[in-house]
Amino acid sequence: MTVAPYGTWKSPITADMVAEGDGRPGHLGVVGGELWWTEPRPAEGGRRTLVRRRADGSSESVLPEPWNVRNRVHEYGGTPWVGTMTESGPVVVFSNFSDQRLYRFEPDSGRAPTPLTPVPIFPSGLRWCDMAVDVERGEVWAVVEDFLGERPTELRRFIAAVPLDGSAVDDRTAIRPLTSDEYRFTTGPKVSPDGSAVAWIVWNHPHMPWDETELRVATITPSGTFADERTIAGGSGESIAQVEWAGGDLLIASDRSGWWNLHRVDPESGDTEALYPVEAEFAGPMWGLGMRWFQPLGDGRVVAVHGRGESRLGVYDPADRGLSRVAESWTEWAPGLIADGEVVYGIAASATTGYEVVEYDTRRDAARVVAHRHVDLVDPGYYPRPEHRTFTGPDGREVHAHLYPPHNPDFEAPTGELPPYAVWVHGGPTGHARAALDLELAYFTSRGIGVVEVNYGGSTGYGRGYRDRLRGQWGVVDVEDCAAVAKALAKEGVADRSRLAIRGGSAGGWTSAASLTSPAAEGVYACATVKFPILDLSGWTADDTHDFESQYVYSIVGPPGELERRSRERSPVRHADRIEVPFLLLQGLEDAICPPEQSEKLLRAIAGRGVPHAYRAYEGEQHGFRRAETIRDAVLAEHSLYAQVLGFDGPERRLELRT
Repeated sequence: MTVAPYGTWKSPITADMVAEGDGRPGHLGVVGGELWWTEPRPAEGGRRTLVRRRADGSSESVLPEPWNVRNRVHEYGGTPWVGTMTESGPVVVFSNFSDQRLYRFEPDSGRAPTPLTPVPIFPSGLRWCDMAVDVERGEVWAVVEDFLGERPTELRRFIAAVPLDGSAVDDRTAIRPLTSDEYRFTTGPKVSPDGSAVAWIVWNHPHMPWDETELRVATITPSGTFADERTIAGGSGESIAQVEWAGGDLLIASDRSGWWNLHRVDPESGDTEALYPVEAEFAGPMWGLGMRWFQPLGDGRVVAVHGRGESRLGVYDPADRGLSRVAESWTEWAPGLIADGEVVYGIAASATTGYEVVEYDTRRDAARVVAHRHVDLVDPGYYPRPEHRTFTGPDGREVHAHLYPPHNPDFEAPTGELPPYAVWVHGGPTGHARAALDLELAYFTSRGIGVVEVNYGGSTGYGRGYRDRLRGQWGVVDVEDCAAVAKALAKEGVADRSRLAIRGGSAGGWTSAASLTSPAAEGVYACATVKFPILDLSGWTADDTHDFESQYVYSIVGPPGELERRSRERSPVRHADRIEVPFLLLQGLEDAICPPEQSEKLLRAIAGRGVPHAYRAYEGEQHGFRRAETIRDAVLAEHSLYAQVLGFDGPERRLELRT
């Protein structure tokens, strides 16, 4: 092995590899026995295409450029397509990103997609997701986000029926409302197996879906309307994250016990039975509509993603009321399960494999990769292996993290040298860092830069109590927990105390920036990378952001009467005079969630203070980067920041730090 300082190790993992491998498959569905899903195309402007797996096992993209199967409902988007099989072949309905209209597509016909919904009054102002096809009535039922004005909160949402014959393109009245808009938010319809009833989930501001939701049911009349609509579960601080039909009953994931557990619900009486009470999560935060953590099987069993700080696959069997772990090769499963008879498909990864499309046959207890198979572009020996750690934060509270020490089979550091470390802060803040292979993370660890991903208080995966630690404390608990982990690593002799960095995007960008201005993290970090951040809390409400999160800060910071005071206390833009270390700011210019104005406020506040910093603003990027050229540039810029500040040779493309 070559002896070389940390940070200078040569690695075969390139920024191009990171960019080309960004994103994962999603939105699985079964059409006529065939598996379909969406896949990212970073090299094609970051669009998502629709992929079809035929009976012979071959896969093909069925939609060429510029079609982009994605929607902007809640800005984060939800399930963007649905399909059904007809005598002439599959019929697919999908949402196209550029105009947000629904399109009908028959891939075996040779014809291009045709629109089903009218041109919106406001650009991209009629959005659709989380759909179901009603073949008998010739309709697709979906959540609609209907903008009534130009302001981001001037809208309504409900479930509506759209004719499959295209008659609504020139006649908006052909779209039938199925529910009222009395609730601010709704999921899509889940129709009972016999077609007589329907269930869905709703909630209202100021709640987020992990705070409180309600389960609604209705009877479907012969004319296709919803009758006797009522709430049968939820409310009063209970979060129901998913609902599915299991015969004539409903299955839900509810956190009434303090953990998202599985329950059976009688749709008539609302009587509820806990299936498998345990201190583990069988669901997570509903950041997108159509997320599926579990799927019922025809024989009464339930296949579910579950765990405590992890996402394993298991099968609940009502015969013995037991849960068995299955498909153990994969340790992280995305919330995208879909069942076809006794076969379940999912999207799964491990510490040494990226996200793959996996088929699990419950009859044979056999799992295999059927699409998007992970391919090692380099020797797996360059991949880091996570160490799952629990640290002690302020007041003795537990702080969970994944530790990735520097690792490269070709290099070792000089005796006595301690490595630099970057604290990676996940978004959300009601989110979770997953211990799955990430080439961007491996890019840094294979060069001799350690990474620790912190699941600070407020993260999901550890029960409601852990999640609720952030209530009223955003900018306090998250900052303290990340600093506690960083200082513990230095105290243990794992990390170099003088070479600690912090980075994050979205809510993680907030925590990263706040860590440079908060007394709780004073002097901890040598530099920071702040990506598409929130930087001014009082400027992230109402029409200053998108509707979905426009009242989020009331629960995690404080009610309107307290928000301005706490914003003054915690917001980085209000305390830019405390920033003493270099930072990199990365921003998408079309970001409707954390608009560029947030970043620009910080730049104005820091101007003339002599703090080295760089700002990268990317045309055509929204919240989170999807284009290969953007991802490549962002990785190299972050690498260059670390090299200049932490003291080692960096990439040839040197980041220019201005003062």
